[in-house]
Amino acid sequence: VNISILIVAVVIFLLVLHHNFLGLSDFLKRELSDSNPLGLQPVDFVPAVPQRLADERNDKEISVVIAASDERLGGAIAAMNSISRNTRSNVVFHIVTLNDTVDHLRLWLSNTALKNLRYRILDFDPRVLEGKVQVDPQKADTLKPLTFARFYLPNLVPHAEKAIYVDDDIIVQDDILELYNTPLKPGHAAAFSDDCDSTTNKVAVRGAGNQYNYIGFLDYKKETIRKLAMKANTCSFNPGVFVANLTEWKLQNITKQLEKWMALNVEEELYSRTLAGSITTPPLLIVFYRQHSSIDPMWNVRHLGSSAGKRYSPQFVKAAKLLHWNGHFKPWGRTASYAEVWEKWYVPDPTGKFSLIRRHSEAYEAK
Repeated sequence: VNISILIVAVVIFLLVLHHNFLGLSDFLKRELSDSNPLGLQPVDFVPAVPQRLADERNDKEISVVIAASDERLGGAIAAMNSISRNTRSNVVFHIVTLNDTVDHLRLWLSNTALKNLRYRILDFDPRVLEGKVQVDPQKADTLKPLTFARFYLPNLVPHAEKAIYVDDDIIVQDDILELYNTPLKPGHAAAFSDDCDSTTNKVAVRGAGNQYNYIGFLDYKKETIRKLAMKANTCSFNPGVFVANLTEWKLQNITKQLEKWMALNVEEELYSRTLAGSITTPPLLIVFYRQHSSIDPMWNVRHLGSSAGKRYSPQFVKAAKLLHWNGHFKPWGRTASYAEVWEKWYVPDPTGKFSLIRRHSEAYEAK
C-alpha cells in the first residue's frame, strides 16, 4: 500500500512539473518573440477571432503590414476594412505606428465594426534611422519615419515566410489571397508593380527624368551611381504595394543593403532632386534592380492621387483589385478622384479626432 501511494505521489509530482515546464516554455517563447533589437516593440495583439468567424474563414494566415501615422490614421483604417471585408482568409494585420498614436489606434479598432480584426500593433522607434536619413533642419517636420517601416519587414513579422506590405492610401476590392499567392521567381525577395505596366499612365515630372524610370529617382551625375551600371531608362516600380518572400529577404540581408544605401545618400546625396521628397523609393530601386518579380498590375492601380481629375473610367476603377491614391490628393482630404469609392470603406473615428475634410476645402494641405 505504501509503495502504491508513493508511486501515485511521484506520478502527480511529474505531471505538475511537466505542466509548469510547458508554461515556462510558452512564456519564454513569447518573451523571445516580443524582443526586438531595432525598437520595433509589440504593443498589442488580438490572437484570435470569434469562433463563428473562424468557421467561415480559410486556415491560411496572411500577414499584412501597414503603417499608421496619426494624421493619416483614417486611411489605414479604411484600407484594413476593405481588405478584411473582401476575403475569407485568415488575415493578421501588423500595424506599425509611433508611440503617441497607439491609444488612438486601439480605441478606433476596439470600438467600431473593426473589433473582430486580428492585429498586432508595433511601436516604431525613429532612432533606428539615425545616420541613415538626411534631415533638412528647416524641414525636419517633413520627415515621416513610418515610410521606412517596409525596410524592416523581417523584424515586423519575424515568424512569417511571406508578407504583403501596403500603403495607407489604398483600397482593396478583391480577395487579398490572390495577391499573397503572387509567384516569386527563385532568388527574388519581393514582387512589385512595374511603372511601365499597361495600366499605368506615364506621369511626367517637370525637369530631368520621369517618375517611371530610374533617372527620375537617382542622380546619374554621381560616380557611385554610375558605377552600378544601372540603365537610366530602366522602368522603376512602385513600393507602395508589394509581396515579400521573407526567407529570401533574410538570406540576402536586404534590410542591411537598404540601410547601406540610405547611409551613402547622407554622405553623397545620391538621390535625384527631380522628385523632391522621394527618399524611400531610391534605395529599393538600387537593391532590387532587375532582381524582383512582378505583381498583377490590377493589384496596384495607382496615381489616383496625382491630380484632382479622373484618369480612369468608372468601369476600370470598378474592375481594379487594388486602388492606390499615391500623390498629393488623398481621398480623405481635398479633391481626389473617386473619393466616394474610398469613403465606402471608411469607418468613422469614435474619438472624433480624425474627421474627413470636405473635398471642396482649399485649406487642407495634403501630406
